[in-house]
Amino acid sequence: MQIDDSDRRILRQVLAEPAAPRSDLAERAGVTAATLGRRLDRLREGGIVRAVRAAIDWRALGFEVEVSLRFTLDKTNPRAFDEFIDAAREVPEVVAIETFLGRVDVRLNVVARDMAHYQEVYRARILALPHIAEVDALMLIATIKDSEGLPL
Repeated sequence: MQIDDSDRRILRQVLAEPAAPRSDLAERAGVTAATLGRRLDRLREGGIVRAVRAAIDWRALGFEVEVSLRFTLDKTNPRAFDEFIDAAREVPEVVAIETFLGRVDVRLNVVARDMAHYQEVYRARILALPHIAEVDALMLIATIKDSEGLPL
């Protein structure tokens, strides 16, 4: 699907403030509200805009610890990836699951209220996941840039 400059302006405004009223987004993008609505519908139908969603600040909800866990799986079982991912989806503290090509097979982002909670989650739920050959943990200290935006 091809997009033009008007689509790019609309996407920039939606990325900047997704919850803004359509009339405000349209004004800032330099189009009418009706045009904005039609173009957003077309961008959704074309698969460019998948969803407008809330960005949750985990820390504001009391989750002070975020850890990125990198796993290498024992791939002797042909269903190792599927079984690991299915089990990881069931852990409420897992907020992201990503798969990779290379030395690391899967990365899980895990949030916890504090270190004691993280230790409980890690021992009881994470280490119980199937097919783990190796695990490496990276604790988040600070987020410098977190953007889903593109240079549109």
